[in-house]
Amino acid sequence: MAQIDSKKNEIIIFTDGSSRGNPGPGGWGAIVVSGEKITEIGGSEERTTNNRMEMAAASAALKSENSLSSCYIVYTDSSYLINGITKWVNGWQRNNWKTKDGGMVLNKDLWQELISSVGEKRVEWKYIGGHSGIHGNERCDVIATTFADSLSGGEKPNLFVGQISKYKDEIGVDILNLKLDEKKSESKASTRARSSTRAYSYVSMVNGVISRDRTWAECEAKVKGVKGARFKKSISPEDESSIIKEWQNK
Repeated sequence: MAQIDSKKNEIIIFTDGSSRGNPGPGGWGAIVVSGEKITEIGGSEERTTNNRMEMAAASAALKSENSLSSCYIVYTDSSYLINGITKWVNGWQRNNWKTKDGGMVLNKDLWQELISSVGEKRVEWKYIGGHSGIHGNERCDVIATTFADSLSGGEKPNLFVGQISKYKDEIGVDILNLKLDEKKSESKASTRARSSTRAYSYVSMVNGVISRDRTWAECEAKVKGVKGARFKKSISPEDESSIIKEWQNK
């Protein structure tokens, strides 16, 4: 993939959504690059789905800019979002927001909001692989997940608004680079592999006290709603010991 040319008459948008459970607490994040300015935006909902957060991110990002002379390029890892806004909504509208089976279309409210946000804008929707190391997508993922976790007591993310020239130094992201960040891609692949491995235990730290539980239900009961609580799945006795040592040394 090539480097984006920010000097063209384009507004570049990266979006992502996240939910901790489906439904569950969720967050969304977007980055809008307009001329030489970058604006990060984001938000959260107490009970939502990943798809709704993907849609909310795109809608808010498009709504934040009103130039009809520019072309909006939206990069997203949601095929649901792209297919919905470019293919399915026309049929849904003709069919009074009912599916072919006669049921009501899911997320009708956000589809209507997204249609309104697009309005008369020229929008190109581009799919990019999620968690593949593409800089803008990775940053939006951080914003979205941080907002989601803030509902359980975590801190909200610090959102950047300023010049492109300062963005990389302050955020550490080469936003206009569509090439894969191989180190981050490898790290994400490792994280996905870890998440699919059966848990040996769940390690938590609440008010400085480290505990080990065999089930997530036991661990969740300790950390849920507790500000500053930490938790992590271990996949072996050695991994459990490593997590505990790391936390004890911080």
